[in-house]
Amino acid sequence: MDNVCHTLVGIAAARAGLQRKTAYATATAAIAANLPDLDVLVFATDMPSVAFRRGITHGAPAQLLLPIVCAAAMWWIGRRRPSPRRPVHFGWLLAISYVGVLSHVLLDLLNTYGVRLLSPMSQRWFYGDAVFIVDPWLWLMLGAGVLFARRYGARAAAVALTCATLYIGAMVVSARVARTIVHDAWIARTGEAPRALMVGPRPVTPFRKQIIVDAGDHYVAGAFRWPLGDVEFDPDGVPKNDDGPAVREARHDPDVRGFLVWSRFPFWQTRDVAGGTEVTVRDMRFKDGPAGRGFTVSVLVDHRR
Repeated sequence: MDNVCHTLVGIAAARAGLQRKTAYATATAAIAANLPDLDVLVFATDMPSVAFRRGITHGAPAQLLLPIVCAAAMWWIGRRRPSPRRPVHFGWLLAISYVGVLSHVLLDLLNTYGVRLLSPMSQRWFYGDAVFIVDPWLWLMLGAGVLFARRYGARAAAVALTCATLYIGAMVVSARVARTIVHDAWIARTGEAPRALMVGPRPVTPFRKQIIVDAGDHYVAGAFRWPLGDVEFDPDGVPKNDDGPAVREARHDPDVRGFLVWSRFPFWQTRDVAGGTEVTVRDMRFKDGPAGRGFTVSVLVDHRR
């Protein structure tokens, strides 16, 4: 999820009662809820960002250790700058830090981008395919809870967290049911199961979903719509183009290798240019719209090599 959502979850959790347990509770909750995104520092390096994001800082060891680091740092600050309202309590700071970090990983797990939950022991990706990465409905619910908690107290924040939890639960159930419907529709259409399948959320509306089917040498996109469970597959597929001399050569490029660490449904495009062949690899999840430009790698394969 985006960092606005993560921050609102942390602040809402603090306003729901945790801020009465220790000094610096709200600050700790907000920081911890964003802490796994320390991996954004990869943007300051030459490493392909998608090869590193949602990996080691989101994996099981980080889920265990980051809250301890966060709580210790906030306890150290609290001891040197005591709050006039309440003392700093390390145990509660630690509990709040775990709530923040674990909520971050759980929310990231909900969308189609994926999380490597077992990193660094395993680079396997896990996908929830349930909630879009930027969800205005979560912003609205959590933001209202944070705002009204200033006037109506902890109950408003608790109600907001409950509504957000119920909404997420409904989206998870919706995603699972929709996946089953689409899977059965594909078998009815082709007579065979898809090699891989994604039925993921669309932005803004919880009633429409994006379909991607791995059909072997090509992908088929489509749309799913509630409340009737309508399934629509695009008539034209998208070829993978994942073979050929230029593509095989491009796979050795470090940026391409990094992209393939993350890519779930990669497809390739080639075109002849001066000096060789331009090879571009993209992912079907982000094929359309402005976001797709940030998930594309192009390299020039020199024919003279």
